Amino acid sequence: MGRYRGSVCRLCRRETTKLYLKGSRCFTEKCAIDRRNTVPGQHGGVRQRLTEYSLQLREKQKLKRIYGLLEAQFRRYFSNADKMKGVTGENLLVLLESRLDNVVYRLGFALSRKQARMLVRQGHYQVNGKTVNIPSYNVALNDTVGVREKSRTLVPVREAFEKMDTRVIPDWLEVDIPQFRGLVRGRPTKEAIAIPVNEQLVVELYSR
Repeated sequence: MGRYRGSVCRLCRRETTKLYLKGSRCFTEKCAIDRRNTVPGQHGGVRQRLTEYSLQLREKQKLKRIYGLLEAQFRRYFSNADKMKGVTGENLLVLLESRLDNVVYRLGFALSRKQARMLVRQGHYQVNGKTVNIPSYNVALNDTVGVREKSRTLVPVREAFEKMDTRVIPDWLEVDIPQFRGLVRGRPTKEAIAIPVNEQLVVELYSR
């Protein structure tokens, strides 16, 4: 199945919670969840009793959609997380948070993960001084992520930096706004990630 090309607001409505897929719009009165918090489709207003499997599936779909992954990509991340030491669910979140496109978004260098993914593919960001155009690139401890000098005047980048004062930067990241760069100073923690997903249900789904 290919990548979803429809309205991302429908995805938030399907999961009945904000997934913050449209950046700053999600914090305004235009947010689809605030305007019409019902599941899309003809029977969206009908309340349905969810089974255990349905609950697990919905949590997996939320996580996939937040980070913009296809099913095969997501399964690979889960497989890697399962092989690591520690709690599988937390390992999965750490791996997803360490993606370059997510780090760019978390640093405030893009307004949404989708926008960050597009800009990374176009080669507008650098890791440790070298241009990286792979959104899934794993950013490690003490890596620096910055905006290329020639890309600092781009409209999307300027808009992101203009709204930097409204963003909450996780404590595992450090931003140097004048230098257009950030530093990975720690390991993402479950508390700092703060996304509306119960990762344990995802683990249970893949453990069936």
